[in-house]
Amino acid sequence: MNPLLLLMGSFFLIVILKVPIVFAFMISSIITLSYLRMPMMSVLNHVYSSIDSFPLLAVPFFLLLGQLMNQGGITERLVTLSDKLVGHVRGGLGHVNVMVSMLFAGLSGSSVADTAGIGAMLIPAMKKARFDVGFSAAVTACSSVLGGIIPPSIIMVVYASLARISVGALFLSGVIPGVMIALTQMGYTYYMAVKHNYQPANPRFSLIEAAKAFWKAIPPLMMPLIIIGGISAGIFTATEAAAVAVVYGLVLVFGVYRSMRFRDLPGLMGRALVGYSLPMMAVAASGIMGWLIAYLNAPEIILSFILGITEAPFGIAMLIVAFLLVLGTFLSPIISVVVFLPILQAMGAAAGLAPIHLGIIVVLTLSLGRVTPPYGICMLVAAQIAEIPNHKVFVASVPMIVLALSIIIVGIIFPGLFMALPRLLMPQYL
Repeated sequence: MNPLLLLMGSFFLIVILKVPIVFAFMISSIITLSYLRMPMMSVLNHVYSSIDSFPLLAVPFFLLLGQLMNQGGITERLVTLSDKLVGHVRGGLGHVNVMVSMLFAGLSGSSVADTAGIGAMLIPAMKKARFDVGFSAAVTACSSVLGGIIPPSIIMVVYASLARISVGALFLSGVIPGVMIALTQMGYTYYMAVKHNYQPANPRFSLIEAAKAFWKAIPPLMMPLIIIGGISAGIFTATEAAAVAVVYGLVLVFGVYRSMRFRDLPGLMGRALVGYSLPMMAVAASGIMGWLIAYLNAPEIILSFILGITEAPFGIAMLIVAFLLVLGTFLSPIISVVVFLPILQAMGAAAGLAPIHLGIIVVLTLSLGRVTPPYGICMLVAAQIAEIPNHKVFVASVPMIVLALSIIIVGIIFPGLFMALPRLLMPQYL
């Protein structure tokens, strides 16, 4: 039997049997190693090497930062600021939802934290304001995807670590597409507001009220500047930036706002550690499978198949997007990156995509998997908060998914759009 077929076939069979994904990786890899009569020590070596990465230490810090934002009342300040800025526009609460997700993304780096924290506040408020409940959940789920795109981003940290590229340069490449996606979502929200006669949340704000809201939000808004500015200037690495951001967040929550008590900190850190352990277990277990895929020449096989379809760089790039969309329907972005990175890099080279450019296309496309069935975690969380079936959230999300895909395609055609900030601020890493 073909070892590659054995590896992938056993993996998908085990997944279909509803075995947890971590064990599916390990079992299918061990079966293939046994068939190849390779030493089992390879499992331990590649499990260890897949997580032996300094940049990955940034992940628990960003998760802890997200917990601080939600539990420490900082999210409410961002909602207040967003409400003052766009709450008076037609369909105001929908615009507030998108804007606060964009601001929150610059603090936590976690889409799921965005969905849970913001959705718990805004979905009930949108329902009360007579927004369609499916649309309310959809705009919450789709805007929370920005947490994986606008820096800092946990998935970017993982990708950059495994691909051996600059975390800071990849962070910068996500700013412009992240803002573009947010603007298209706000445009679609305005269209829906006009179509269904959704009213603004508030009357037009006064400059004094906006200034007060902005003043209160300045401390948390400084956090993205500290992270991105520090990395771009070479003051600290992404991991060090994450640690500095956590210290800054602790000062805000316990010193400035005094919105939490010190006895709450152990529980906060415990939740962050649990949140860290689960994806890292998956990274460790999928590391051996990713190595086997490369060892069995899967990148070359798939690349030969693709070149048999088209040799045009744009055509190959579109096949990459299609491949990632399929992966995103049943695998998390982190697992998809760890397992299929060798294949993606081979396809990216054939398409003539620079490493950073390929990285942002991968991150953007896989992020959409968080709102596509059956395992779109943001879609599931939003549906649970809204108390509606998952398929209703997905159907309402389709237009926003199409808009995001359009931006990805534009970024493939015009690479300078995504690469402008990295070229300007960190050209040495391109």
